[in-house]
Amino acid sequence: MTTTKENLANPGPVGLCGFALTTWLLSLINGGFFTAQEGVGLVLGMALAFGGIAQVIAGMFEFKKGNTFGFTAFISYGAFWWTWALFTIFFKGETAPAFIGWYLCAWGMFSLMMFVATLTKPKVLSGIFFCLTLTFFALGIGDGMENHSIVHIGGCLGLVTALGAFYLAAAEVINESFGRTVLPVGVRK
Repeated sequence: MTTTKENLANPGPVGLCGFALTTWLLSLINGGFFTAQEGVGLVLGMALAFGGIAQVIAGMFEFKKGNTFGFTAFISYGAFWWTWALFTIFFKGETAPAFIGWYLCAWGMFSLMMFVATLTKPKVLSGIFFCLTLTFFALGIGDGMENHSIVHIGGCLGLVTALGAFYLAAAEVINESFGRTVLPVGVRK
């Protein structure tokens, strides 16, 4: 009996794009560029579909590849988007701002753990998780203290995070398509 090696596509770019595009849209609101009334409906749709479902699917394929980091990141942040969407739809007016702040700071702690895990991975990935950690802590402090200026800072950090994630997704797709490094990601030696 012969065995064949399964050739799986890289699920990372789909997960990164789901994360990047959803983060970008929410960060435009958090950064003060749009009001929640102007954009939250679209962000909710993105959070459930692309930020949530697509990331979870990417995470399941990372699991199949044996990539613990990718599995943990995509499943966890996909679940984050689902919880954010469900909370926004059903419970936002019923939750104390301080508790929302603690929720976001808890995600900051999780992101810090993930950042430490990136220190052996490409530098672009480390930059994404460093910015994401700062984003969650700024949003947590800003929401918890009901300080819109700090929330705006968190939104701007989220935009930087989203750009980094989109760049890494683009690099993975383009570099694979060309069979060489076109967009560098800072591979550690």
